[in-house]
Amino acid sequence: MTKQEVLGKKRMQILEKIRKSLEKLNERMDVIIELQKHGRKDFQPLPEAPLDVMTLLSMPDHLRKTAMTLCRLGRATAEDVAQQTRRARAVESAYLNQLVIMGHLKKERKGRKAYFYVEKEDQG
Repeated sequence: MTKQEVLGKKRMQILEKIRKSLEKLNERMDVIIELQKHGRKDFQPLPEAPLDVMTLLSMPDHLRKTAMTLCRLGRATAEDVAQQTRRARAVESAYLNQLVIMGHLKKERKGRKAYFYVEKEDQG
């Protein structure tokens, strides 16, 4: 292989890494855009959907990880969840808010902090 071919191959590998990173960013932006769309005052959350095994299995991996972490913690902020999942707080905040919109979680504000939790079925 010539030096030019080696350099061309390295460039292609770098471009492929950039493409994958951009795909991940696009997925995250889609979540943020959806949350902003549903931030309207007239938006009504979906009906209650408890977090049972089948619900968790039907979720995309990124939401399942967030939901399962919150189940373990019980009641937590996005920062608490982010520390457990080792993802950025802003990402976890977006995922948690998406789960609230989907009706799987509840959100309660205390001062400046927002706490997320799973409402038990028997509390209804």
